[in-house]
Amino acid sequence: MAKQEMTYDQVLASLKKKEYKPIYLLMGEEAYYIDLLSDYIQDNVLDEMEREFNLTVLYGKDVDMTAVINTAKRFPMMTPYQVVIVKEAQHVKDYDLLSLYLQNPQNSTILVLCYKYGTIDKRKKVVGEIDKKGVIFQSNALRDYQIVAWIKDYVRSKGLSIDEKAAALLGEFLGTDLGRIVNEIDKLVITKPAGSNQITADLIEKNIGISKEYNNFELQNAIINKDILKSNKIALYFQKNPKNNPLVVTFSVLFGFFTNLLQYHYTGDKSQGNVARELGVNPYFVKDFANASKHYNAWKCMQSISLIREYDAKSKGIDSRATDGDLLKEMLFKIMH
Repeated sequence: MAKQEMTYDQVLASLKKKEYKPIYLLMGEEAYYIDLLSDYIQDNVLDEMEREFNLTVLYGKDVDMTAVINTAKRFPMMTPYQVVIVKEAQHVKDYDLLSLYLQNPQNSTILVLCYKYGTIDKRKKVVGEIDKKGVIFQSNALRDYQIVAWIKDYVRSKGLSIDEKAAALLGEFLGTDLGRIVNEIDKLVITKPAGSNQITADLIEKNIGISKEYNNFELQNAIINKDILKSNKIALYFQKNPKNNPLVVTFSVLFGFFTNLLQYHYTGDKSQGNVARELGVNPYFVKDFANASKHYNAWKCMQSISLIREYDAKSKGIDSRATDGDLLKEMLFKIMH
């Protein structure tokens, strides 16, 4: 039976204890944790002088598996280990060739395969062999509904706090790319006012360029409350700033919202905890669905979903030559009336 795949924290804890394995397969859709682990190995297994002779970094587009294996078979110079890191390992072909190497791996070599934006078929024999001799870590992409909680946890790890609205604003603008989110939060940490321990919507607007008043988060709130004036102001702002507010993202946000609202209508237990679990949303936002359900019944939700699909098609040039701004305003009118 295959070993249970290790979590990021488990792999890192093992590395910090210097419990090294001859091979590490770091794979998955989310590159952030793959980079963290490979960087830790690169920076901490060897000291600065040892790295000069015993650290080899290869790139998957430039090497084949035979070259990787030949490098791994080398002996270290004046140190117990050599480290071989293969970045962009998803481009390396012939992974099955590793099987022969893994029958008798070089225990003085730490081979790290950074296989990003996908995974090797776990049914392959070589994956089972890596599992027996080394470590397999799979870095799964976070879902949209998990991002706000992740942002709050990361900010907390910096000794700071961030409110739900500001976290949602970041998540909505930056998406699920953790590396990009971390870079932007780190900028905010540097630029925050001295003595402040909170990341606010004002700070985000000033340093990242996300408007705290004109964004998809606020547009959704305007729709929830049937605030026609506010929704039109936001639509006009989007029309004037199309690069920062692509229509496809707005459609995606609204489609997700009305899909969840439709599910909310057919959820029997409407307690905060149950709705959050059923819809896969942060409990903080459950009240939005409760409010929206007063204005949009199940039939109106289905109608709105149909309208979003229709106008998404029109934005791609199907049966329409209208501008994105005009399409958005027209769709909002139909949804809210």
